[in-house]
Amino acid sequence: MMTVEMKPPRRRRGRWFWSRQRIVAVFSYRYDAHLVPDLLANLDAIVDGWIAYDDRAANEIFSSETQRRRALVAAAYEAGADWILAMDPDERLENGVASRIGRLINGSGHVAWGFRCREMYTPASYRVDGPWGLKMQHRLFGAYHPDRYRAQDLHGAWFPDDIGFRLRDSGLNLYHLKMIEPKRRVARRDLYNRLDPDRRLQQIGYDYLADEAGMILEAVPAGRGYFPAHADDGGLWMADLSLDHQG
Repeated sequence: MMTVEMKPPRRRRGRWFWSRQRIVAVFSYRYDAHLVPDLLANLDAIVDGWIAYDDRAANEIFSSETQRRRALVAAAYEAGADWILAMDPDERLENGVASRIGRLINGSGHVAWGFRCREMYTPASYRVDGPWGLKMQHRLFGAYHPDRYRAQDLHGAWFPDDIGFRLRDSGLNLYHLKMIEPKRRVARRDLYNRLDPDRRLQQIGYDYLADEAGMILEAVPAGRGYFPAHADDGGLWMADLSLDHQG
């Protein structure tokens, strides 16, 4: 089921929300549905509306990521979005995005904006050693016709390589909350090892997700926090592979 909510015109933090450049957030949810209210609170000062894909009726352990993403891109395009902001319920943008969003979208042309993906290991610190400090996610991009969408089954981009977007670094942080709880790190490793046992879709594999060797944490810099504050519930937020999910 798809939910679409668009905002009426209103003024926030120095820019008109109802402008020629409409930003629509898209996301899907299933095991992490309880995280959606905080996601929407985080995005309230940034987007002109949002579209959610309710995946809770799926029977398989992990439903098709490409099908969900294509459906969301199509819904945003049909809703008249100029820009799409792709998120997950367990992610938060730093507060500074709200004051800089106008500069990112105005006059930037055919661009996909990247955010530094910060894998949080506590609600206030993220990991920076090895591959952890290098992660970039291009999540804010111009809306395009869904017939052009193509991606691999897992870990693909939200837009095709041949669409011609210029990839640019926003200099802003995207905080990923899932890794805060150690059992979720293990569960995430096990899920991806099951979905991609031959590492066809990610050369580095997935064992590193639960490996704490050489771990270096960095505190969220002053003035670069996120809202609302996160209090981790210790839940799994994903399929429990120790249970029988057949049928």
